[in-house]
Amino acid sequence: MAATERVWCLCELLRFFYSLFLPGLIVCGTLCLCLVIILWRIRVLLQRKKNSASVGKNGKNKMVIAFFHPYCNAGGGGERVLWCALRALQKKYPTAVYVVYTGDVNVSSQQIQEGAFRRFNIRLIHPVKFVFLRKRYLVEDSLYPHFTLLGQSLGSIFLGWEALMQCVPDIYIDSMGYAFTLPLFKYLGSCRVGSYVHYPTISTDMLSVVKNQNVGFNNAAFITKNPFLSKVKLIYYYLFASIYGLVGSCSDVVMVNSSWTLNHILSLWKVGHCTNIVYPPCDVQTFLDIPLHEKKMTPRHLLVSVAQFRPEKNHALQIRAFAKLLNKKETESLPSLKLVLIGGCRNQDDELRVNQLRKLSEDLGVQEDVEFKINIPFDELKNYLSEATIGLHTMWNEHFGIGVVECMAAGTIILAHNSGGPKLDIVVPHGGEVTGFLAESEDGYAETMAHILSMSAEKRLQIRNSARASVSRFSDQEFEVTFLSSVEKLFK
Repeated sequence: MAATERVWCLCELLRFFYSLFLPGLIVCGTLCLCLVIILWRIRVLLQRKKNSASVGKNGKNKMVIAFFHPYCNAGGGGERVLWCALRALQKKYPTAVYVVYTGDVNVSSQQIQEGAFRRFNIRLIHPVKFVFLRKRYLVEDSLYPHFTLLGQSLGSIFLGWEALMQCVPDIYIDSMGYAFTLPLFKYLGSCRVGSYVHYPTISTDMLSVVKNQNVGFNNAAFITKNPFLSKVKLIYYYLFASIYGLVGSCSDVVMVNSSWTLNHILSLWKVGHCTNIVYPPCDVQTFLDIPLHEKKMTPRHLLVSVAQFRPEKNHALQIRAFAKLLNKKETESLPSLKLVLIGGCRNQDDELRVNQLRKLSEDLGVQEDVEFKINIPFDELKNYLSEATIGLHTMWNEHFGIGVVECMAAGTIILAHNSGGPKLDIVVPHGGEVTGFLAESEDGYAETMAHILSMSAEKRLQIRNSARASVSRFSDQEFEVTFLSSVEKLFK
């Protein structure tokens, strides 16, 4: 009897769900239709806004080209790409209107452009319109202690919406890696969209770190120690990678800055037909003007690092390796050594990171031999590189490494991390000659620095000459040619 009742209840439950199927289908269909109508209406309104805003004084439509770069006043390699790209486009398309979406609301347009000249020695041909965004905090990693990638990506959609509401361009180029803004501008803004990818938001290497339960700056120790949490995070990463690939595939033109980035973007976005390597512009000529025979102006050896104070740059590794170097017997007979860390601070998090690095120097007892130079002018950077013996780079899987190229062009002997762009594209033999060195661990860096310092001046000069000869392919001129060739499709 009880079994019959259970069967009857089950049948009634199935009938109930079946009776809801058709009404549910109608409701879902209606909601989808309403959503399509709303999105179509928004697209029409934005199109009208674009048409009215692009009319020039002579009554003719002017092309509006916009770059999405919320941190355009920072002093990193990504910002150098932005200013060189603007300069290249202004040369070829002088009548277009150029817009930069930025979240640097605490500085004026003039201060931003003066900063670009001071840091990168770049002055634009024509004025640029800056659209100041108030919601940049939505893409700050500090806002998302957990699920950071997802939080920042969703935040970029809202930031992109704010940008789109203020200015609807004809051509939209994401020059900072916010791929989730691409569908917004392409399908709602009716823009032709392009991307310059410095570093994929997620990579197969990041998946491997989580899968193998290795500790990293983006993989906390408490997760690596827990198999369940590691599996959950791996699923989260795979899902995010799928969505990232979907939004990235919306791009009409994709430019990547190195072979390493190319491999990951092709794997994730699967848009090989419109993807090209465009090496970042490095002001190599300015550094090539430094005479090599004038490098040793002081009785000490300078070791210089050029990188923004971000966690992935791993400045701590440089300080620890330097401390080990000072403790080596081989260095006792050498002139005094000094490590100079040169970089930009974007926000309070970066400033806090510098303070932590200062504390690390004190803990290791090397504070007297380590200096921090923050947001320094271009001329001062050039002076430091002209005097340095060794240029240091310690980021694992650096996408490219403009600082690495600048060090080589200035005549320092580069010691970079044995991964990413430096390994695949930059610190490679030239004409069969060594152009620099690679390392991975603290001991590896310390031993290689000791080896470089123990070389004869003639041997170091030979390496510096080979390195200089190899960097011409990363010049501003080469960037302009490849960049303009890549974006040409957006102007057709």
